[in-house]
Amino acid sequence: MQLDTFFPPATRLQDIPAMGRAAEQLGFDGVWIAETQHNPFLPCALLAEHTHRLQVGTAIAVSFARSPAVLAHTAWDLADASGGRFVLGLGTQVKAHIERRFGLPWPVSPVNKQREQIEALRAFWQTWQTGSKLNYRGEYYKLTLSTPFFTPAPIKTPDIPVYIAGVNTGLARLAGELADGFHVHPFHSPRYLRQVILPAIYDGAKKAGREKNDIKIVVPVFTISSPEERAFVRQQLAFYASTPSYRSVLQLHGWQAVAETLSSLAARNQWDEMPALFSDDMLQEFAMIARPDELAAALKERYAGIADRLMIYSPFIPGEQDAFWKQIRKDF
Repeated sequence: MQLDTFFPPATRLQDIPAMGRAAEQLGFDGVWIAETQHNPFLPCALLAEHTHRLQVGTAIAVSFARSPAVLAHTAWDLADASGGRFVLGLGTQVKAHIERRFGLPWPVSPVNKQREQIEALRAFWQTWQTGSKLNYRGEYYKLTLSTPFFTPAPIKTPDIPVYIAGVNTGLARLAGELADGFHVHPFHSPRYLRQVILPAIYDGAKKAGREKNDIKIVVPVFTISSPEERAFVRQQLAFYASTPSYRSVLQLHGWQAVAETLSSLAARNQWDEMPALFSDDMLQEFAMIARPDELAAALKERYAGIADRLMIYSPFIPGEQDAFWKQIRKDF
């Protein structure tokens, strides 16, 4: 099991090189960059230049906000610049963001569009690496033009891993069929992963004639080691639980009514009232509660047989909590 990290959403580009070097020095295996307040790909370019061992990836880049050609070019350059350390992590986002933040239509079938994006990416990469004709035709994309002026040269690391993210079974099954890895949402319980997500991934893999181990599972985990962290995690989990698309996670545990109430409060912008509804029993299911010196062992036990890569859902900031991170790395 590998240990990864991520940076705060507000991290500026000029700070990325030093943060990457610090993360590498502390022994993290990978750094994932999210698409929240900034573009997710520009930090990956800096990390490729200023680190030597770290795996670098997006977790996630919003796939439906970009064409396959744009994604293919960006990933191709980052794979080349990093010497094969780049992972393209994609996520669909939710309908409201695609329509109202990016100004683009939401697809009739998000799973099918995500499928076509992955297939189209690989069609571009195959053309660029081998010189074969581009001829990808699907419901959402018809891609047949790749003239020499717009075709990059072959690279030494053309097999770019594509990970996708999801909460429900449709995208999990697609990951099993087609992707190299799956980003679990931080709003999860081990029970939900074992009973819902992993079986869906394995069903997809079986359908495609693949092995379970062909799909790497990346799991971000909320952890609580202090009263301050307890308050923050409770607030974050209540926010996630209010999202209707994620309701199936609580439903598995019999907390459907809580999810509906949280959604109602969120719709009325009553954010301050939401954390109190996320009980201690719910925290036990959705967060790892342990002392710092016991946290690494507890995480490995909790996610044994689930995670290939684990990420504590607390951003890495050099100089802050370095002793904590060193302890986790040593015990992991």
